[in-house]
Amino acid sequence: MITGKVTSAEDGSVLPGVNVVEKGSANGSITNEKGEYSIYVQSEKSVLVFSFIGLQTTEVKVGNRTKINVALSLDVTQLNEVVVTGQNKSISKRDLRRIEAEQDAGAYYHTAPSHFIHHQPTPQPNTEEYANIVENGFQDPKVKPLSTFSIDVDKASYSNVRRFINSGQMPPKDAVRIEELINYFEYDYPQPDREHPFSITTELTQAPWNSERQLVLIGLQGKKMDTRDLPPSNLVFLIDVSGSMSDPNKLPLLKTSFKMLVNELRPQDRIAIVVYAGAAGLVLPSTSGAEKEKIIAALDQLQAGGSTAGGAGIQLAYKTARENFSKEGNNRVILATDGDFNVGASSDKDMEQLIEEERKSGVFLTVLGFGMGNFKDAKMEILADKGNGNYAYIDNVMEARKTLVNEFGGTLFTIAKDVKLQVEFNPAYVKSYRLIGYENRLLKDEDFNNDKKDAGELGAGHTVTALYEIIPANSQERPLVDDLKYQNKKVVNGNENGELLTVKFRYKKPDEDTSKLLVNVLSAKETNINEASRNVKWSAAVAGFGMLLRGSENIENFGYEQVVQLAKQAKGKDAQGYQREFIDLAQSVPFLAKR
Repeated sequence: MITGKVTSAEDGSVLPGVNVVEKGSANGSITNEKGEYSIYVQSEKSVLVFSFIGLQTTEVKVGNRTKINVALSLDVTQLNEVVVTGQNKSISKRDLRRIEAEQDAGAYYHTAPSHFIHHQPTPQPNTEEYANIVENGFQDPKVKPLSTFSIDVDKASYSNVRRFINSGQMPPKDAVRIEELINYFEYDYPQPDREHPFSITTELTQAPWNSERQLVLIGLQGKKMDTRDLPPSNLVFLIDVSGSMSDPNKLPLLKTSFKMLVNELRPQDRIAIVVYAGAAGLVLPSTSGAEKEKIIAALDQLQAGGSTAGGAGIQLAYKTARENFSKEGNNRVILATDGDFNVGASSDKDMEQLIEEERKSGVFLTVLGFGMGNFKDAKMEILADKGNGNYAYIDNVMEARKTLVNEFGGTLFTIAKDVKLQVEFNPAYVKSYRLIGYENRLLKDEDFNNDKKDAGELGAGHTVTALYEIIPANSQERPLVDDLKYQNKKVVNGNENGELLTVKFRYKKPDEDTSKLLVNVLSAKETNINEASRNVKWSAAVAGFGMLLRGSENIENFGYEQVVQLAKQAKGKDAQGYQREFIDLAQSVPFLAKR
């Protein structure tokens, strides 16, 4: 048995989440929150491979040692040497060597496109699809005093962006949904202490990219629940086994991911497996979570081949879920696919209508995206949105563990549905405002009180963060619109109450159709960015990162170096290593941006 600790050669900090693999085998381990690991090896001749995103992979021969400590250095050269492996696809030479070694070990820990090397000798066209995003502009509160939107707990954009960066490419502009980057991380919001399933946090500080502007944070914290106390789950795995799923980072990674989830199940939970290719079929009828070996055996037998009848698969999965419906439990279809539907109901509109009809049964939907090259992000986002569900992109085993193990409750158990926010700005303090991100979650103002209007779902333990950029009323910046000559928009109840804004929330309990209303007021008292909470600093750093990736015109005198500095100030305990990984990504991007 070998034990040890992995630290950063840059600053000596411990590194959780580092992959430790015995070279040439499927034997592996991951460092814990203290950077510590333990692993059994075959002999003194064994070689340990230490790897972490953005750091140099290190190989160490075991010899006669039982304790091996390793310091990993930042890899600043991996992005300079790029091997083109297909149309619009590239990968660093260092990652190429690393992938070949890890494929030999049977490990799928990283995001790099290994299938380009071994499984696609002929370059394939890139047919990935993303919905067009037009960045929110500033609004005048005298003209438009209300801002209304649905929450978004999806996190797919962050891991997808990470996949591009780690393969030596800048992500497409429309692949960057800033709210999903921000909400990928957890924040230190208080647990709810009343009858409502979430708490509310608001904060006002300086905008780090423009000291003359302000930044408003609105944070929700869903009630955390011990997984042992969750209601029983009636789950249906809906798995795409079409020919496009044959690559190692698709069906093989998918099966590994679902096995992790199976190991979390309790005897009262039930699993069914539906697959679809040229046609849809039931591979495993609803089975108790106590029969893990039976469920895993059904997963192991899956193979990819054929066309993609996605619509038929969805219909069969929902039918299976309805037949085993648990009145007191969590009923959910988990769709795993690259989104490349090409048989039957396949257009975005067709799939949207199908899911909207199926969700009336009370069955929720989780969408897990896999793969690259033909990845249909836009379609999968629509499915999750219309299916009262959430959407994640699984690019490696660590992401699968985060989504299906560490965040098990939030991913699979909804505590509030149709959660909407409506913010009213006080023009006595606000000259103009803009919502950062959430472009495809905007609602009409009248939708807020309409309980028939669908909105986002909040899972157990989930946090949701929204940021507004504010131009204060006393700013010297030119107003968006000159004062009107024939209309008098007088500010009523303005300076006297000291209120910057009022934010209202509506939500429904998962089994109810009538919403509940909460109201929160934020004062106009601003905090200096250096004295702001970690929550504001971290979310601002991630938002700035997203705006830079999108080439936003709203970010000034703020680059990747400033993103890293602000993120380092805000970095907390980071038990799983997600914050450290973000910092490494932000440090790597300038090498891509200069190419």
